[in-house]
Amino acid sequence: MSNSEKATWDTTDLPQGEAKAKVVQNMFDAIAPRYDLVNRIMTFRLDTRWRKIAVRKLALSRGARVLDLASGTGDLCIDLRKAGLLPLSFDMSFGMLAADHSNAPRVQADILRLPIATASVDGVTCGFALRNLVDLGVFFHEISRVVKPGGRIALLDVSTPTNPIIRWGNSIYFGKVVPRIGGLLSNRAAYNYLPKSVAYLPEPAALVRMLEEAGFEHVRHEQLSGGLTQLMHATKK
Repeated sequence: MSNSEKATWDTTDLPQGEAKAKVVQNMFDAIAPRYDLVNRIMTFRLDTRWRKIAVRKLALSRGARVLDLASGTGDLCIDLRKAGLLPLSFDMSFGMLAADHSNAPRVQADILRLPIATASVDGVTCGFALRNLVDLGVFFHEISRVVKPGGRIALLDVSTPTNPIIRWGNSIYFGKVVPRIGGLLSNRAAYNYLPKSVAYLPEPAALVRMLEEAGFEHVRHEQLSGGLTQLMHATKK
């Protein structure tokens, strides 16, 4: 992300460190009851397509065990199960886990410190939560720890489009319209925060380098839907 792109978002009031962790947990507890409804409306259901792509890029055999981290209401777990995989749901937010509709086993836990044995799972997914983590480097090393050699990861998050016209339109929609939709249907403060939170994310090249340093190979970064969303997938060495 270039400096001009970062300037699209006001980062002065974004929380940091442990304050960020608490804000994020409370925010997702608050928006859990209508989270799916707001997601479908504000993405025009594109979020369902993005998750299906992530599961496909995971490229694991049927019966593989996959951790879905920051699992929210379980949408990715449903797609994982449809693909013949065995998902296990982890989230810090009890409100999100309570609203989970996937019927996957659920655990409330800090995903920076997973209560999972080393090299014990075949894969990891994470949907639209990287920017909400206190320390991405710690997270990448933690998922590297729990995934078996040859296992796979697929990580989704929002992005800043590289096309200037799409970027301008997205900044208006994501920065002005989404908070109003969220305010009408759910929690205005939360949906004011979420558009700004893209500023937490490093540029794509830095994300790829961080994953490689954490022990992954064949790291790929893809822009989806004109750069509205980004997907990273990789193999554990």
